[in-house]
Amino acid sequence: MSIQTRLIDYEDGGTVLEGQLAWDDAIDGPRPGVMVCHAWAGRSDFENDKAVELAKLGYTGFALDLYGKGVLGNSTDENAALMQPFLDDRSMLQKRLLVSLDTMREQAEVDQSKVAAIGFCFGGLCVLDLARSGADIDGVVSFHGLFGAPGNTTGNTIKARVLALHGWDDPMAPPDAVIALGEELTSLGADWQLHGYGNTMHAFTNPEANDPDFGTVYSESADRRSWTSMRNFLGELFGK
Repeated sequence: MSIQTRLIDYEDGGTVLEGQLAWDDAIDGPRPGVMVCHAWAGRSDFENDKAVELAKLGYTGFALDLYGKGVLGNSTDENAALMQPFLDDRSMLQKRLLVSLDTMREQAEVDQSKVAAIGFCFGGLCVLDLARSGADIDGVVSFHGLFGAPGNTTGNTIKARVLALHGWDDPMAPPDAVIALGEELTSLGADWQLHGYGNTMHAFTNPEANDPDFGTVYSESADRRSWTSMRNFLGELFGK
């Protein structure tokens, strides 16, 4: 096994974006591609490392970029300012996600007929929006994502299988939001499942999360269990 990475420039609406691809060059030919949607700070080492971990599992990982080449928030205020325009205009968000998905599909290391996406925090909302849009994608996995419906996908049919991995004590997605998500996904015809982790808050996969007043706390057990659930889900999608 030899994991390789390369940076890929791409563009949406005049904004130059930069994603990172990761693959195992010991595997011949294209393999399923799994896009990694970043949290509110932008594409960071966290997402790049997830793409590498996916490559170790035999997939091609692609850590996308929504904000622009080299753009990365360094504080709560900066992160919120970067994310908010996409929460205000979910059509813009969905378009950029689809451009990113197409960019991943174009890579020689990716089997264009086998693609999925995972996302963390804001990225968890992103993969749900990708599914809600009716995108041609096999499955999505939301890790401690935000659940609010975008308002522009009512009546769509979700083609992707959906897995939501959720901390039950997440103040950013309380139980009523969980119920609303289930009702929404059912109304859109999705094959969906949700795993709730007790005594677990937002950002449970991030070892640097340690702010219970803000609602972000790392959980080693939820981190491990959620990654195992993702592996099982991807294995069901792609027979690996």
